[in-house]
Amino acid sequence: MMGPAHSLSGAAAWLGVGAAAAAFDKPMPWPVLLVGALICAGAALAPDLDHKSATISRAFGPVSRGLCEVVDKLSYAVYKATRSSADPRRSGGHRTLTHTWLWAVLIGAGASAAAVTGGRWAVLAILFVHLVLAVEGLLWRAARMSSDVLVWLLGATSAWILAGVLDKPGNGADWFFTGPGQEYLWLGLPIVLGALVHDIGDALTVSGCPVLWPIPVGRKRWYPIGPPKGMRFRAGSWVELKVLMPAFMVLGGVGGASALGFF
Repeated sequence: MMGPAHSLSGAAAWLGVGAAAAAFDKPMPWPVLLVGALICAGAALAPDLDHKSATISRAFGPVSRGLCEVVDKLSYAVYKATRSSADPRRSGGHRTLTHTWLWAVLIGAGASAAAVTGGRWAVLAILFVHLVLAVEGLLWRAARMSSDVLVWLLGATSAWILAGVLDKPGNGADWFFTGPGQEYLWLGLPIVLGALVHDIGDALTVSGCPVLWPIPVGRKRWYPIGPPKGMRFRAGSWVELKVLMPAFMVLGGVGGASALGFF
């Protein structure tokens, strides 16, 4: 799928988690619902860091472009080192390492560890990166027409304000993980979810997605999971634009309203 659809699906997924949390008597304070949805929307773009034309590779200028090249080479090296004889040969690393459940878990766990051990500046950095990505994905037309600096300033300002809101008692710094020193441990959850939602979205397209790696499926270690061929679509097609994106908006709205107790 394309960037806007990925971001919408990420936001809708977190709002759905908020609805489920409310149903199981673990309701999210509204700042957690809002911040989590924005982080998940941004994290749903992150697996495409292995693709030089993806939104995330352009989001932070030379830094993200350089990181994209490193991640692409790393992903390709891992693919070559671990492929079975049944896996096809490739010339690049797109839709390999960063499109797996293992990558999603590791990135989310790393973000949680950084948030807990790194203090406020680590939390601000996590928020900044994902809020910039959320703007690039959810407001992609406006972001394309604006300068990168304006988008970065919006991300930095929003991160500072939202971190201040979360820090207030009862606003969710210790949501879900309530033990001493576990503030902001939950920040890794929307990051994991966003990456997995991205992978599921890509699995619906014609190429599929090796989300289960390193678990082998049949003779392939990098098996491209997906529905039957007739149910798949091309990225950017009318199915994505006219069916899936409106569905994500509706589901996100219903999930958010339910999470906030409106029904």
